[in-house]
Amino acid sequence: MKGTMRGCVAGAPTCWLVAGAVTCGLLLAAGPGAAAKETAGQRAPAAPCASKQLIADSAQRIGGSKVRITVINDGPKACALKGFPTVALAGQGSPDRNKPLNVVRQGRARAVPLAVGGRAWTQLTFTPVLGEAEGFCASGVEPTVAPSIVLGVGGGGLQVAPDDGGEFALCGDTVRATAFRGGGS
Repeated sequence: MKGTMRGCVAGAPTCWLVAGAVTCGLLLAAGPGAAAKETAGQRAPAAPCASKQLIADSAQRIGGSKVRITVINDGPKACALKGFPTVALAGQGSPDRNKPLNVVRQGRARAVPLAVGGRAWTQLTFTPVLGEAEGFCASGVEPTVAPSIVLGVGGGGLQVAPDDGGEFALCGDTVRATAFRGGGS
């Protein structure tokens, strides 16, 4: 080894060239998979969910003025859902024929990764209609009643009805909506 070191000192540029070649040879021998193994634990973020890959079957009532709507990734691959839905009142026809509501956002939006079959939910809170049958609004406006709503998500709309077979009744044209949360949240 002494002889090798002395040779390197005398011909330093040659020594650096040999050391570089040896290093490159070792890296090439490791192959392109070596870098992939190093980053295998890191996943690329999923693409945003598109409405065509999401389904929602009904709105679950939580008290008189709240509903919880769960959306499911029914698509061929994982996606990420982030943000708040838009909400519109609708009849029994096309989701495109609806009356948009003003959405007051509740909470902070975070990306919710959805594997195929994964679930996310949002909670909607309407200004309640008071009284029985022919209810009234405390503000004096006429109540609005609709058999379904259109939840705007992923660039499209999902039309849902209440799970109890009733109708949506609200005062005014505003709804509060939480950001989407993961299925178990």
